[in-house]
Amino acid sequence: MDRGTERDAPAGHGAEDGEAAEGLDAGRIPLAVVVVDRDGLVSHWSTGARRLFGPSKDDALGRPAVDLLPVSGALPGDEEEREAGRHGAYASYADYDGPGPGFESSFGRGLFYPAAGRARLAAPASAPAHEPEAGSGSGTGRVDVLWWAYPLVGSGGERLLVLAADADALHGDETEAFERIAPGFALHTDFPGSADLARRLPEILPSMSVGESARIAAQILEMGYPVLEFSQNERVPVTPDWGVPRRAERKARRERAARARAVGEPVPEDQRDEAEDLEYAAVRERLEFLNEVSSRIGTSLDLSRTIVEVSKAVVPRFTDVAGTYLREQVVAGEGFDEGVPDTTTLWHRVALEHTDEPGRWDDVVPVGEAMPFPAHTPFFQCMTTGEPVLVPRISEQMGHAVASQFEKRDIRPLITGRSMLVVPLKARQVVLGFMILLRHPERQVFNDMDRVTGAELAARAGLVLDNARMYTYQENVAETLQDSMLPQIPPRMAGCDIATRYLPGTLLGRVGGDWFDSVKLPGARTAFVVGDVMGHGLNSAAMMGQLRTAVQTMAGLDLPPAQLLRNLDDLAQRLGDTHLATCLYTVYDPIASELHLANAGHIPPVLVRAADGRSELLDLPTGAPIGVGGVPFESVRVRVEPGDRLVMCTDGLVEVRGEDIGVGLAALCASAAHPAASMDDACDTIIRALAVTFSEAGRGGRKDDVALLMARLSGIEPDHVAEWRLVPDPSEVPRARAMVREQLYEWGLEKHVANVELMVGELVTNAVRHAHARPVALRLVRGDTLLCEVEDDDHELPTLLNAGPTDESGRGLRVVSRLAREWGTSRTDSGKSVWFELTLPRR
Repeated sequence: MDRGTERDAPAGHGAEDGEAAEGLDAGRIPLAVVVVDRDGLVSHWSTGARRLFGPSKDDALGRPAVDLLPVSGALPGDEEEREAGRHGAYASYADYDGPGPGFESSFGRGLFYPAAGRARLAAPASAPAHEPEAGSGSGTGRVDVLWWAYPLVGSGGERLLVLAADADALHGDETEAFERIAPGFALHTDFPGSADLARRLPEILPSMSVGESARIAAQILEMGYPVLEFSQNERVPVTPDWGVPRRAERKARRERAARARAVGEPVPEDQRDEAEDLEYAAVRERLEFLNEVSSRIGTSLDLSRTIVEVSKAVVPRFTDVAGTYLREQVVAGEGFDEGVPDTTTLWHRVALEHTDEPGRWDDVVPVGEAMPFPAHTPFFQCMTTGEPVLVPRISEQMGHAVASQFEKRDIRPLITGRSMLVVPLKARQVVLGFMILLRHPERQVFNDMDRVTGAELAARAGLVLDNARMYTYQENVAETLQDSMLPQIPPRMAGCDIATRYLPGTLLGRVGGDWFDSVKLPGARTAFVVGDVMGHGLNSAAMMGQLRTAVQTMAGLDLPPAQLLRNLDDLAQRLGDTHLATCLYTVYDPIASELHLANAGHIPPVLVRAADGRSELLDLPTGAPIGVGGVPFESVRVRVEPGDRLVMCTDGLVEVRGEDIGVGLAALCASAAHPAASMDDACDTIIRALAVTFSEAGRGGRKDDVALLMARLSGIEPDHVAEWRLVPDPSEVPRARAMVREQLYEWGLEKHVANVELMVGELVTNAVRHAHARPVALRLVRGDTLLCEVEDDDHELPTLLNAGPTDESGRGLRVVSRLAREWGTSRTDSGKSVWFELTLPRR
């Protein structure tokens, strides 16, 4: 046909299937394609629709479809308004054949059947009026239109697909003998040419993903194959006229125009406009494609999602197969050297999108595979030069060379004979990866304009991917930094179980100044710490790291809580006056069943009593934040019972801007008292409850970091503690060994007797040798480990020595360090303590 050809995506020559019926060509006609959304507005208006109906794409999109299309019965609208002449750009409808049987015309009732019809409308101003032909029934200035309307279902926004054709073009010598030309439907299996429509239908659909176009094509074929009925018994399937390549069409029109000018004949207006429009349309189409791709990629900074978006954006409109390869470091979200890749560089296949039948590529080129590429391949050339590589057709020889890289897999049937374009994914002059684009053999091969388009596409995609990579890299760095600053607290320490949670305030800033810690102290005691450096970001995190290290160091010196906060405040003053921090420091003594607490401007802890399940905020002196300087700190002691739970947190959990903090503290007390199956469940219950509280108050989500530490204070039973007082005399050493041996037998720890006796003898010998006036204290504590402590009134801490062959002393601590799981020394109010631990089997 000489009329314009409908193509919304680049299309090659029509595939003339050998099995198609000879009369099939009578149904091969240009089609206008229009998509109507769920609101009854035009969401797609093809070039063929512009030629057939008149309005341009810009004028049609977003307008009510009832104003533009002569498809009565398939569009929402008021019949009275139609009869009154409300037809948008058209004067009237006439000779309307009506919808197909069983078709429901109301959008409100839903569309369950396809509809077809025929209407005559005033010729659009931009299209030439048809002269009346015998048998056509058309009048001057009118266009005879055939249409097929398909209701669409699914998650997309499309509601109706309309295919329309110029019926006037079908009237001629071959068809005038037929009593009528009417649109209809038939099962797609009734005609051998149906395979052509099934295979090529996605090419005339709007640009969309492979899954969406396949969904719509499947619905169309399921509801009925479009046919032309020339009589009651003769029907011809409608197959879109795929036309000729744009370059050939443009060249032919230019040649006709040149011949007309050569003989002095005027160039027909329509041919002159069409020739000029084709060049403009080709450029505009590619710009629209690039703009559309740009809008569809980079919708998030998630690297995996961005990879999928880039691959789906080019299929099927630009290519039929798109494989994306990225450097190993890009996939991992890591930094890498910016040098040129070589033959050892590993490239990960991260995405593969295609229009072939499902599963055809999956086994041969699976996503996730990593492989290098040798120097003789076009892929290596692309990634080393950073320029696109165009292969018009993959020959048998090249197919064999490419297939040699895939061990035990024959990829040649998938690539041989196809057109290939390899484009680099670059950002900031660094090649991050490349895309392999392939077109089916029957489709127009990639050309120089495609090379330019592919390069521009790859440049935009590369920048989006690099942004996602850099964000992933920075997020990994932030998480690593935060994880390194937060301790790995064991769930069980002497006389207590511990559970912790840390939640960043925002996804974009995962590093903050909140921290928690648990420090092992002499005497089977444990220190709990929760702190919050005011502010957010790396500066606060750096300050937090320094304060946390200082707390650990001073806790190891067994400083009283108030003195520790005093020293921490002095340290913060020396580090600078740009940061303030709050801190709550608690020492738990499981033998004395006591908490020793001091507070520096922090929110108070919650204590949940095991006896009655009651929870309370502990009344502590608030104190000033760390860094204020020159302020006193006080400590208090609180009696606890086995099973009580201590909850310490930062203000990010209970405080929301614009809401009184008392609301959050009350919710914390209530949620902490809620019974839970485990410590972890109890922490999760608190976090969920506080989130619901502020959400119901209309305060939105949490914006600050949260550090939460919960400890169940189990205590140590009195009969698991043994204490003795020894006079500072060497004769007490054998007595000490005997008492320890007897106690170990009583506890059923016979197999540890020999080692414990030896180590106790060494420590007591050193203690009685250096003690002055006070008795030497010896204590055994049985918990998860066996703890032995020896105290004396000498303030000089012992050190580990290397004794020579002739030395009479210096071997005691060496023996202890070899036999004990842990050992250490610390100062006390009256002198020093030396201790060791042995691992005990679980009871």
